[in-house]
Amino acid sequence: MRVLALRALGLGDLLTGVPALRALRRAFPDAEITLAAPAWLADAVRRIDAVDRHLPTEGLVPVRCDEPDLAVNLHGRGPQSTELLRATRPRELIAFGPRVPWPDDVHEVVRWCGLLEAHGIAADPDDLRLPPPGDRTSAIVVHPGASHAARHWPARRFAEVARALGPDVVVTGSAAEADLVRAVADGKPTAIGPLASLLDLVATARLVVCGDTGVAHVATAYGTPSVVLFGPVSPALWGPRSGPHRALWHGTTGDTFADRPDPGLLRISAAEVLAASYEALGGGPCDGSASSARAMSG
Repeated sequence: MRVLALRALGLGDLLTGVPALRALRRAFPDAEITLAAPAWLADAVRRIDAVDRHLPTEGLVPVRCDEPDLAVNLHGRGPQSTELLRATRPRELIAFGPRVPWPDDVHEVVRWCGLLEAHGIAADPDDLRLPPPGDRTSAIVVHPGASHAARHWPARRFAEVARALGPDVVVTGSAAEADLVRAVADGKPTAIGPLASLLDLVATARLVVCGDTGVAHVATAYGTPSVVLFGPVSPALWGPRSGPHRALWHGTTGDTFADRPDPGLLRISAAEVLAASYEALGGGPCDGSASSARAMSG
């Protein structure tokens, strides 16, 4: 049997889709499961024990797979993504549509598990942990980048947090974020790409501080304590659902594709982030100001 799943999105999207992919593996243990996802995610895809084949697919483009037995749309609500899968001529297609309407205001992990449940495939939203690549280290990861400007907390505040958290801080980012990383680091160690190295660093760190971006989901996948800053999107939809994580959010939502930082995100102060960080680390200076944000921990 051949199963094709489409999730041609980013790193966080891939990791929130892990429970659904594992549900497909359990339902079809002898099938060849192909995941259509961007090529740059290859190192992350290899760490998911539910995928046999990675088909590099950049966004909503024709999928190079003919006549799978089952095609599963884990990409979006359609219709474009669904039509791309229908064009592969699958024997069966699972997607949101008239039979299973797209659910608003549910966590991203729950959404895709619910799609499979509606088609008789049991799925566990909490089945998203990845096996650690090594032992926990003393590193504290500060990751200032984000995919959209609306989720960019100011670099100077990240720099303030990095200075205060001490000598174990490593500032991370992609090659495209090199200038931002160096500005925040201000002489501290940096780690700029590739993805495999970033995954290993986050997986073994003792704390991650970042915005609502893919690195936050890496921390969740590896059980690395994290402090995640939310602005235009509620952590109830994209945040960590359990574990040693603290999501800071001032209760407002906005345009996630805006060309400037979300006003709610800007209300989070460096003092709040430091208070949550010290709490996650198990002690240290704390002025109590984190209570002015909605901090969630599990």
